[in-house]
Amino acid sequence: MYLALTGGVGGAKLALGLAHVLSPDELVFMANTGDDFSHFGLHICPDLDTLMYTLCGEANPDSGWGRQSETWQFMGALRAFGGEDWFKLGDRDLATHLVRTQRLNEGATLTEVTRDLCRHLGIEHEVYPMSDDPVPTIVETADGELPFQHYFVRDRCAPSVTGFRFDGIETARPSEPIMQLVSEGRIDGVVICPSNPFVSVDPMLHLPGMRGALEASGAPVVAVSPIVGGRAIKGPTAKMMRELRLPTTAVEVARHYGGLLDGFVLDACDQHLVAEIEAMGCRAIATQSVMVTLEDRIGLARDTLKFLETFK
Repeated sequence: MYLALTGGVGGAKLALGLAHVLSPDELVFMANTGDDFSHFGLHICPDLDTLMYTLCGEANPDSGWGRQSETWQFMGALRAFGGEDWFKLGDRDLATHLVRTQRLNEGATLTEVTRDLCRHLGIEHEVYPMSDDPVPTIVETADGELPFQHYFVRDRCAPSVTGFRFDGIETARPSEPIMQLVSEGRIDGVVICPSNPFVSVDPMLHLPGMRGALEASGAPVVAVSPIVGGRAIKGPTAKMMRELRLPTTAVEVARHYGGLLDGFVLDACDQHLVAEIEAMGCRAIATQSVMVTLEDRIGLARDTLKFLETFK
């Protein structure tokens, strides 16, 4: 059984490739919920939804987020009333949030709701939120603190980042099914998908006991770099690194994960960085990692899994 840790659009691309290569009996996903938030009374899980829509073939091919063939009647009516329209909620997407919120209000856990949503969407692989407890990501900026979605969507990542924190992380409980798989030694390998290490992966790894359990499991952990040629393929990772005064290189991403990693996957254009990463005590390979087509996603998944096999 393989475990894949993923955030939003970039991570979901590799997640889809992995789902094409490995059966539901061979692969489970844990998704970041640090960027979840309440909007108009609705419980919205952007990374979970992006993963679900991607796995079921419903993701918007242009944006990577939201649902394909979307309509925007709700947003138009909301705008006419002078309502906040900075976070786009499509009519089809809105159904997901309404059902989730209703179920949560009735007492279901986020894990239970996610399982049901996946089944209705025809997703056979298990998808687990990182926790049933809220752990909202707060972005610390030069202008003050911002909830993640206000920074990311409303302010379009414009404020200069100085740090991050995850409210409630100290008492949040990691996904029970994932922790059980790890503690029972049923995980053969871990893939950290090419998501933002600071706001997509760190919330998962900072959950009490999560990182320690992965390290103690003996399962090899391999991360795929979200930085290619000094740039982020998707999202503000490189901008955040510059503002934190970190080198915008794949090497720095590997250094950020530190001793957790057994292996690191770079893009072929960063082949020259392999030796530097291996000097840190982490094996590395370079391959085609920019995922434009489904074949790209599957190819990277195969290369990553083949690399994981070399640690056994």
